[in-house]
Amino acid sequence: MRTSGATDEATTVVPLKHNVRLAVAIVLLVVAAAVAFSVATNENYRWGVVRSYLFNDQILAGAGLTLLLTLVSMTAGILLGTVLAVMRLSANPIVSTLSRGYIWFFRGTPLLVQLIFWYNIAALYPTISMGVPFGGPSIEIASANQLITPLGAALLGLSLNEAAYMAEIIRGGIGSVDRGQTEAARALGMSRGTLMRRIVLPQAMRVVLPPTGNQVISMLKGTSLVSVLAISDLLYSAQIIYAANYQTIPLLIVASLWYLLMTTILSFFQNKIERRYGRGFDTPPRRVRHKTRTAS
Repeated sequence: MRTSGATDEATTVVPLKHNVRLAVAIVLLVVAAAVAFSVATNENYRWGVVRSYLFNDQILAGAGLTLLLTLVSMTAGILLGTVLAVMRLSANPIVSTLSRGYIWFFRGTPLLVQLIFWYNIAALYPTISMGVPFGGPSIEIASANQLITPLGAALLGLSLNEAAYMAEIIRGGIGSVDRGQTEAARALGMSRGTLMRRIVLPQAMRVVLPPTGNQVISMLKGTSLVSVLAISDLLYSAQIIYAANYQTIPLLIVASLWYLLMTTILSFFQNKIERRYGRGFDTPPRRVRHKTRTAS
């Protein structure tokens, strides 16, 4: 039975001791410190060479081209991927099948193969022309070698490949929107295009942004594949330099440091954008204070 003089007192919670977890953390910290010490003191890394080439004009130009390839390819991939996602969800079986076929092909073949294919497209189509299909009259526009330069082949390969992945990401985001909202919008007489622009896509952004941010970072690193087309991106610029001075490891470290810097900056802005679109959905857990009653 409770006495009339019962009072509330806060319970003192004593956390459990995790000795094993603490020991594992200490071991991992020691290993990390040992690795860092080895990297810093190993003369074979040639950190002096790394510092001398870190802000080399050729390296900076390559980093700028890498960013340009990422920006253009991701923009084109997002725009085309949005169109493909809408086509994929279309009630028209022909439109939906065409979108499925595009996604199946570009996700099923390696990006490197696609880049080399676009680079050698002149072997299949020496000239680019427009006209009536199935053998009708046509007008020659230009030579394929003149129209599709190495840079153009790189942008085509990166953009078309990225569009296939973005189509599935955007389709998943569209599918996350409550169907009741779309049905209500249609009941108000809203067209499909307006429904997508004003209702569906703004809400799908919260689901689309995290994987899109990952795709941007993946694209930034994936641009290194264009080095096979002799395009002076960041990696190819480093390759040109170490082919001349034989400082392979230091130049690869220089390229890696620039990639790490750019991905860190992109990750920072990704987190900012995710927080903005996640407002109202991610609520912090409520702090609960447990109390017990003690008899006096």
